[in-house]
Amino acid sequence: MNNTTLAKRRVHAIAASLALTFGWVATSGHAAQNSVEPQAMARAQPTSETLSAKQQSIPLIAAFMATSDMPKLNTALNQGLDAGMTVSEAKEILVQLYAYAGFPKSLNALGELLKVVEGRKQRGIQDAPGREPTRAIPKGDELLAVGTANQTKISGGPVKNAVTDFAPAINQFLQAHLFGDIFERDNLDWQSRELATVGALAAMPGVEAQLRSHMRASMRVGLSAAQLRHLTQVLAERGDKQAAERADAALKQALAAAAGG
Repeated sequence: MNNTTLAKRRVHAIAASLALTFGWVATSGHAAQNSVEPQAMARAQPTSETLSAKQQSIPLIAAFMATSDMPKLNTALNQGLDAGMTVSEAKEILVQLYAYAGFPKSLNALGELLKVVEGRKQRGIQDAPGREPTRAIPKGDELLAVGTANQTKISGGPVKNAVTDFAPAINQFLQAHLFGDIFERDNLDWQSRELATVGALAAMPGVEAQLRSHMRASMRVGLSAAQLRHLTQVLAERGDKQAAERADAALKQALAAAAGG
């Protein structure tokens, strides 16, 4: 292996690490036991060529939440609930996305979900409440350790680069809170969390690096390239054309990078 090849690999590794560091979430658990469970959740969902109706609703909900398009969010939430999404799952998607789109948008979207659920009750529709998280979330150093392990697993390697060296607090927050507190909640599987993240990032211009990284992360948690192509089609047909174009470009780049090693 020559010096040029080594240099290119180092550049690719740093770029991937930077992208994941500033676009992401993870999980935690009690050390080895909990860090394995999310992978088990991914394995429990067989690889498919298409997304289920419920899965299709997730990136749409995320995209409309990220752009604060409440009428379209209302429609997407109704479609998700009609497809079997539980109220708990819908809430969890919108809670998670505060880490990507901000608290104000998350709070507004949760308010819209509340209106949707109450409106459906008035029409005689009883949506499944779903379950609240049951896994105990560790605290302190244990939480940081579990979150770091989850971040490493989803990122494809340890996250350390010039930016995290310059501002180590941001990576600690990602590891302990995003990959620990949030992804350790077991009422939403990792595939659904990545579908939501990709949908939200696709809707926001200027975060293409993070979008590419989450496309690769989606495949790491068990989503197939065909399912991600389906996601881009769903965004094109029922979401926003520009979001679909960003998602399509990110997927092609992620696949090319994976093929090139």
